[in-house]
Amino acid sequence: MASECSCAYRAYALFLFLILFHVQAFGSPEEGEPGSLGKPYIIPRTESSVRIDGVLDDAAWKTARVVELNYEISPRENVPPQVKTEVLFIYDNSNLYVGFRCYDPDPSQIRAYLRDRDAIGADDWVAVELDTYNDQRRAFTLLVTPLGVQADGISDAAGIKDYNWDMIFSTAGKITPWGYGVEMAIPFSSLRFQRSDEAQIWGINAARGYIRDLRHQIWLAPYDRSNSCRVCQYLKFKGFEGVSPGRNVEITPTLTAVQTVSRDDFPSGELKTREGSADVGLTVRWGMTPNLFLGGTLNPDFSQVEADSLQLDINEPFALQYPEKRPFFTDGLDFFKSGINVIYTRTMRNPELGIKLSGKEGANAVGAYLVQDNVTNLIFPGSQYSQTVSLPESNMSSVFRYTRDIWNNSNVGVLLTDREGDDYFNRVFGIDSTLRLTRQDTLQLQFLGSNTRYDDRTASVFGQPVGSFSDRAVKADYVHKTRHYTGEAGFSSIGPDFRADLGFLPQVGYDRYYIKNSYEWRNAEDSWWSSTRLANNLYYSENNNGVLLEKGAATSFSYQGISQTTLSLENITSRRVYNGVEFGLSQFSVNTSIMPTSNVSLYLDTTFGDHIDFANTRKGRRIRLSPFLDLQLGLHLGMYFFHVFERMNVNDRRLYTANVSQLSAVYQFNRRTFFRSILQYIDYDYNVSNYIFAMDPHYRELFTQLLFSYKLNPRTVLFLGYSDNCFGSGQYGITRKDYTLFAKIGYAWVL
Repeated sequence: MASECSCAYRAYALFLFLILFHVQAFGSPEEGEPGSLGKPYIIPRTESSVRIDGVLDDAAWKTARVVELNYEISPRENVPPQVKTEVLFIYDNSNLYVGFRCYDPDPSQIRAYLRDRDAIGADDWVAVELDTYNDQRRAFTLLVTPLGVQADGISDAAGIKDYNWDMIFSTAGKITPWGYGVEMAIPFSSLRFQRSDEAQIWGINAARGYIRDLRHQIWLAPYDRSNSCRVCQYLKFKGFEGVSPGRNVEITPTLTAVQTVSRDDFPSGELKTREGSADVGLTVRWGMTPNLFLGGTLNPDFSQVEADSLQLDINEPFALQYPEKRPFFTDGLDFFKSGINVIYTRTMRNPELGIKLSGKEGANAVGAYLVQDNVTNLIFPGSQYSQTVSLPESNMSSVFRYTRDIWNNSNVGVLLTDREGDDYFNRVFGIDSTLRLTRQDTLQLQFLGSNTRYDDRTASVFGQPVGSFSDRAVKADYVHKTRHYTGEAGFSSIGPDFRADLGFLPQVGYDRYYIKNSYEWRNAEDSWWSSTRLANNLYYSENNNGVLLEKGAATSFSYQGISQTTLSLENITSRRVYNGVEFGLSQFSVNTSIMPTSNVSLYLDTTFGDHIDFANTRKGRRIRLSPFLDLQLGLHLGMYFFHVFERMNVNDRRLYTANVSQLSAVYQFNRRTFFRSILQYIDYDYNVSNYIFAMDPHYRELFTQLLFSYKLNPRTVLFLGYSDNCFGSGQYGITRKDYTLFAKIGYAWVL
């Protein structure tokens, strides 16, 4: 093992050395042009007050830097837009103010509904993207609709956004006879940037989503599709002399009360009221410097007020992944990103206390946290399936992530995770790099090692190695992107004893290779089609002993056109080995969506063809239908319906039928307040005569939630709710197992 790791490290270092001579610098607009590094736009300071109401009539706006959005970048490419848009910038000691004047030839067609934060749907919108370090590696992205509804996220260099992050900022929007106006007040205390008494230069982009028969996107600057770095193309703005986040302290106490009624002996026992609980929690966030943030939490409320979206988990050999929504973990999330998913915070289920450090000083970015968790969630991965368990045992989880910027838009990094419990530990350590070789070429490399020990009982029950064991993981991906063509190639190798218990890695023990390429045609004129795309994918994977796991080829065609119509067709032909049996498989999928009117969105995903019956190791035929409906019934009321139907046949007989449904209704009183009802239903119907082992013929689950929500900002909230869980089987019908009343109040003091 030591020799294998040593060789891998030497190969990794040699490859880094060889590519040094091929790295090219690339960046923002040509020197001398307005908005370039040599001639940035100047943002003026104002001493006048600004009222955030969407009107833009305060005296301060008369002194603002005004720039027009002159480039439609989608669906047409860098052409004059159909509508005029102005963006205005000013700042004072506390805030950056951004205003938009969005002119419209027919304001009655503006798409805007009252929605919850981060749920802007298919509404019109404007956005500002702030590369506050001007390092062309990440940007804060803030979006606002014509009614002032907010959404926010973090963009990486390629423009890929993570909308789980939340910022406290103020917005307002107002529809007018000439279009609509939007105002934003972005506190410097909510941003991360270098402290300087001198003027700073930030990379900034402004954008507008003009949603009509086509989904038009308009930018402040032209967009070069041959440049894999999107943030590099932002214009440069200068100002912010002497600004500071201030004391940059955020204190958020919470009070959570829960009362549950449940059955001791399900399903026949009586419903009994359990002792209620009321917990006080505290979360503190302190900007130690303008660039480094220290956070701490004590007895936090990590409950999921938002119900997880349903996923079909029947006939699935590997564990399913769910998004992170908890504020303590989403803050600074971009500092913890890793090519191999060894940091997945949903693993930590019931934290008691935690401390976290994240930020960037110069070329150095760091993210670290230490969390005491009262529950130990584990995934035991394999090459063909995984197992999961939740143990009532506490552990101490710690993560350290460091990256350093090198060259233009490249970086190298190190990573360490450690989880410690009684007679148990798991440690992951390694190095990685993202190398942007040219405007078109990006290379990502990562090498990791792990060392693990499970307690003897866990190792015995779940078939894990006894005592301490180690292994390694390697990943390399290369992307070449031009205006129309994208080519990718990659390799990953994960040893059978590699474990990442603080991550999400349900499959190990494989070597995987892939080659992808795609070509996109874009229509320069308004027409019935705006773009089409043809793609191919070849892949091959084997276990670490060289035995085939899966090989295949996928070909796909996609189309975008009028009425925001999309259509995607894909055929996959493969050979897959499971439980020692090799299967030849052919599968076809059709995915389509359309938005015929401003208040109706329809989606349908269809998959049919060969599939493996993993429970019985047989080949079968499967069809899956997944419709989704988004319906807005006026300004305030939204209805959302999601369904998955799946049926599988084996030996020309039905094996199972699965139905998963979710119906949501939301009445949005205003931007901050809503009442929501959710109904989730799962129905699995098994043909037991077609199984080779005994099983229950039915499984049913019914979940109901009612929620009243008030959000002054992402952390000043009031929730009042009710939830109800019912289950059924072949032996008993749908029976209530428990129901819960809950309330939460939190208030964020920003000092």
